[in-house]
Amino acid sequence: MMTLFVIKSCDTCRRARKDLEARGLPFQTHDLRDDGLSAALLEHFLEQVPVMTLLNKRSTTWRNLDEADRTNADANRARELMLAHPTLLKRPLLDTGEAILVGYRDGDYDTL
Repeated sequence: MMTLFVIKSCDTCRRARKDLEARGLPFQTHDLRDDGLSAALLEHFLEQVPVMTLLNKRSTTWRNLDEADRTNADANRARELMLAHPTLLKRPLLDTGEAILVGYRDGDYDTL
């Protein structure tokens, strides 16, 4: 079963969820704010997606970090930051079981 990683208040996450529902595709949701992010789950994502692709530098959480954290965010530090602040993960993130799809635009799920 597919898993859609979201934040409930995110409009793009809501659109992605509605798209999956409209297609009748079975999926479960994982709210990053409520359910968190484990090191094992992050490593699962990183097996297919580069760490800097997963890091959401447009989020409010990113903007609220200390300047030192933002300027020194190499791959290792980005991992640490995402584990400490799961809302730094770019979303929605769809784990199909075969691929990890990051972000959402209309038409992204046409091939599912």
